[in-house]
Amino acid sequence: MAAPKSVLLAAVALGLAVGGHALAQPRYAIGTRATDAQIAGWNIDVAPDGKNLPPGSGTVARGKSVYEQACLACHGARLEGGLGPALAGGQGSLTSAKPFKTVGSYWPYATTLFDYIRRAMPFQAPQSLTNDEVYAVTGYVLHANQLLDAKATVNAATLKSVKMPNRDGFYVDDRPDAKNAACYRDCVKQP
Repeated sequence: MAAPKSVLLAAVALGLAVGGHALAQPRYAIGTRATDAQIAGWNIDVAPDGKNLPPGSGTVARGKSVYEQACLACHGARLEGGLGPALAGGQGSLTSAKPFKTVGSYWPYATTLFDYIRRAMPFQAPQSLTNDEVYAVTGYVLHANQLLDAKATVNAATLKSVKMPNRDGFYVDDRPDAKNAACYRDCVKQP
């Protein structure tokens, strides 16, 4: 004997509801939820406009000392490169047949230089420099590219005020199919 139509429809609806809920809420029972302290330890990115630059400061002179201890082996005594890329030089070469991309010729923001050094350098011990050391090294690299005076003290305000030579060489990808276009526009406001 066949089940009444209403019973079959109810069974199908129940199956879809339970199955749909299971698909929408997978539970793998592995790992643990990250704590706020764990997230804070990695939530250190700095935006082009300087948002999230930490407190601290450093001098160009101190930056030279830190550079010699932590960076010279990869980037060379005169920031000319070696195991790692060159950090200085190349101004005016981007439109040439052999562009030379360095901090001084290619990077659009001094704030993102700080961000990169802080998160990824030195190569063998990322995130081992203090904020003051990162400000100092950033200042030394900017000085080597003739963007800061040798006697400069570098802090959040200093970095936000540096106008990098290639700042206008980049554009916002505002195609309609680009993901998070509104966030990107808000995050890349020029200081």
